[in-house]
Amino acid sequence: MKQNTYWQEVLISLRRIIRATDLQSKRIVKACGLTIPQVMVLRAIEELGDVTVKRISDSVSLSQATVTTILNRLETRHLIERVRGNTDRRIVNARLTAEGHEILRTVPPLLHEEFINKFENLNEWEKTQILSSLQRVGSMMDAESLDAAPLLDIDIPGR
Repeated sequence: MKQNTYWQEVLISLRRIIRATDLQSKRIVKACGLTIPQVMVLRAIEELGDVTVKRISDSVSLSQATVTTILNRLETRHLIERVRGNTDRRIVNARLTAEGHEILRTVPPLLHEEFINKFENLNEWEKTQILSSLQRVGSMMDAESLDAAPLLDIDIPGR
């Protein structure tokens, strides 16, 4: 490969990554009618039990405002319910409904889950090299200040 075409190959690889996340997001919506962040929130509730917005937010690395919006949509679809705490009635927890448990059984593996499994099987030097390279690419694209959660998703507006 000629040296002057490296940038083209890098941009093609970036485009493929973006395309893969877009296709995965569409597959998840088609399979279960949920966005990836909605799936992540449902899974967090399933794992944590009756849980506050703050704990969900911390678990899925999304803002509390975003989690609240997602919970509103999930509640409208009867996938979660909000319940007051037993000891402190001011605390409101999210809880999965039977429909919420059922829909989680229909969710295919998420792209980032497959990525994590493959990534964890790499040698330490490979992990470090990939991380360093991607951080450098992010810097070159002036993306350091952008907020990003550690999950691969392109959110579909209106979901």
